[in-house]
Amino acid sequence: MLNSTNNKVSKKMKFSLLILLSFSMIFSYSYLSNTSLQKSYAAGNPDSNFSPATLQFLRDNTGLDGEQWNNIMMLVNKPEQDDLNWINFYGYCEDIDDDRGYTIGIFGATTGGSNDTGPDGPDLFKAYDAAKGASNPSVKGALARIGVKGSMKGKILEINESEESFCSKIGNLQDDPEWREAMWKTFYNVYIKYSVEQARKRGFNSAVTIGSFVDAALNHGATGGSETLQGLLGKSGSSTDEKTFMTKFYKERTKIVDTNEYNDPPNGKNRVKQWSNLLNMGETDLKGADSAVLQVTDWELQ
Repeated sequence: MLNSTNNKVSKKMKFSLLILLSFSMIFSYSYLSNTSLQKSYAAGNPDSNFSPATLQFLRDNTGLDGEQWNNIMMLVNKPEQDDLNWINFYGYCEDIDDDRGYTIGIFGATTGGSNDTGPDGPDLFKAYDAAKGASNPSVKGALARIGVKGSMKGKILEINESEESFCSKIGNLQDDPEWREAMWKTFYNVYIKYSVEQARKRGFNSAVTIGSFVDAALNHGATGGSETLQGLLGKSGSSTDEKTFMTKFYKERTKIVDTNEYNDPPNGKNRVKQWSNLLNMGETDLKGADSAVLQVTDWELQ
């Protein structure tokens, strides 16, 4: 009897150990997978995500390098696409039913509609025609190059084919170097240039401040009404202390970020928290900030 009891205890212990070992293996695999996933964003040289010409252009015009712009784009793309791998979205195209026409590429250029009567999509197509070597760049020339049926109606670009057809053609441009060049030139001209100017005007040069301004500009518009970047800056006071000014800026942006179809709540507030958390963490230069960027982007898009 004693031997039989010991046998049962032994079997139970082996079974329990097997369960514990299984849970341990699952936990270890989960941890390693998560660690591997996190490292995938930080691995390699961030400069490789930009062409040499684009990298030099950004350095010359913004004072920020490839690592800093890579981090900015990860922070921008989280609330836009729920994905830190921003480089996969040069060929992005979708009608998201916001009455702004089609949304395209890494910064969400639009073709225009009732909620967007001054879209940046036409500028993007014109820049693409120029990058392809057109002597007299035009939207019409760019559309012809990629075989899109469309035409300008005032400032709005009307696409005269199905969403599937049009977006398929935009998707084919994902790896086109001239399309990528045009994307960055347009992004700079419409949003980045003004953002950098406004930061420097106040004596601010940090990557977090410039990135915060760029994110606000592309989300709300660079200039114009009270809810644009220009309007928000006007409400943020005149402090020459960067942290004091930016804290007020984040507070003002939080008031409107989940309204007027900018973001679905609570995505807008989480979008602003990414930047404010980095400021409070002291990660203002976005250098060696891999873990910090992963930490502030660890929220669920609703």
